Amino acid sequence: MQDAVKGLKAQALWNYFSELSDIPRESGNEEGVRQYLLRFAKEHELEALVDVIGNVIIRKKAYPGYEKRPSVALQGHMDMVCVKEEGSTHDFTKDPIELVREGDLLKANGTTLGGDNGIAIAIAMDILADKECKHGPLEAIFTVSEETGLTGAFNIEPKYVQSRLMINLDSEEEGVLYIGCAGGIEVNVSQKVNWQSVPSSYQAFILTANGMLGGHSGGEIHKQRANAIKVAARALRDVSSFMVFKAEGGTKRNVIPSVCTVGLAVEANEKEKLKALVSQTQQVLRSEYALSDKDVQLTLTEVPLPKMAVDQETSKRFFTAIYCAPHGVDAMSLSIPGIVETSSNLAILRLEEDGFKVVSSHRSSILSARDDIAKRFCSIFNLSGAQTKLEGAYPSWTPNPNSPLTGFCAQAYEQYAGKKPKITAIHAGLECGIINSKIPGMDSVSFGPDMYDVHSIKERLSISSVERISGFTRHLLSIIE
Repeated sequence: MQDAVKGLKAQALWNYFSELSDIPRESGNEEGVRQYLLRFAKEHELEALVDVIGNVIIRKKAYPGYEKRPSVALQGHMDMVCVKEEGSTHDFTKDPIELVREGDLLKANGTTLGGDNGIAIAIAMDILADKECKHGPLEAIFTVSEETGLTGAFNIEPKYVQSRLMINLDSEEEGVLYIGCAGGIEVNVSQKVNWQSVPSSYQAFILTANGMLGGHSGGEIHKQRANAIKVAARALRDVSSFMVFKAEGGTKRNVIPSVCTVGLAVEANEKEKLKALVSQTQQVLRSEYALSDKDVQLTLTEVPLPKMAVDQETSKRFFTAIYCAPHGVDAMSLSIPGIVETSSNLAILRLEEDGFKVVSSHRSSILSARDDIAKRFCSIFNLSGAQTKLEGAYPSWTPNPNSPLTGFCAQAYEQYAGKKPKITAIHAGLECGIINSKIPGMDSVSFGPDMYDVHSIKERLSISSVERISGFTRHLLSIIE
């Protein structure tokens, strides 16, 4: 157990979270967590199985006297988004997440915390291990690779799931019951390039855009934070010609990029103009993002001239497409006030030997709007000469405020907390929509503790909120009938 969680009230729960934090679990590397869960099930004499894709399902018998209650599934995902601060030597394939406690908040030392969604696993394990917790037949469904395409949910095998009521513990605001979510789709862009010799009269620079908050592309997109890739492209908008030899920005498709570096070579007589444009853009951005992303920063560093770079025409054309491509909120919902309906995240930029690559993700609660914004994104890059491909589409989860589980959750929360919960939908993608579509008759609700800035190195988790949500979940399980 790490020191940061010693002495906390719900000690068993935090022990499980600490143990999870010691196990590498980036998307696609869930084997360590899978074996940990199977060992846990064996230790507590619980039924456990692994389906073909690698999801783990653990079953617990009903508390005595509760055998006739309906079976309920607690659901979360095993993987986490792995992001680290610039210069960090942390190795997500082997190093534990180092937990840090600051008052009521738990965070990590220089990396994402993994509260999304390790806290769901810890809450579920704590309930599964507790012989005094009152509930009907109970399942825990732990999926793989949620963060990179909802792979576990898409490939879940219905024959293994006995419950038709599911509590998803992958939300980030206490007191809110989510009964719907956005659908999503991904765009992959490829632009072939011509590498040419850089004239000896040119000068080379590294343009760095950093200092930004980043964050979850669903949960934080409405906060109007800066996108480092878009910031870099904006700085180059009025540069008449340049040759790019390096481009690297963003880390994950569902993370708002907070760092981008572009290596470019310009004619010597363009040097002062480039410096002036970068400086002007920095000043403008500091003003524009004063409230949402005040530390946005652009720097220009002169570097040795490379031998080869992408030709001027392709470089200019592609970065103009990046500048024009949609990012951020496209439309707000008219049916649920205050909720984003449609958005885009220009997530990843790379220059590889065979050309430029861009990955973007697009979300909407209306699937036609989801597809439309993705196709608009494609059209801009198609006009620049790039190839585009739509991938990874997943459905939205249509809200049903009259569902039996929603009623039980609302009743239980009012009893437990002494106030009514907020019942709404979320713009982020949740596994509920996919699992509901795969398992006929499944009724789902999502809730969770207060978490902040997930998918970023500033990710934080409220300790007291986790303990309240754990208590609420136990209360809810005791009244469902």
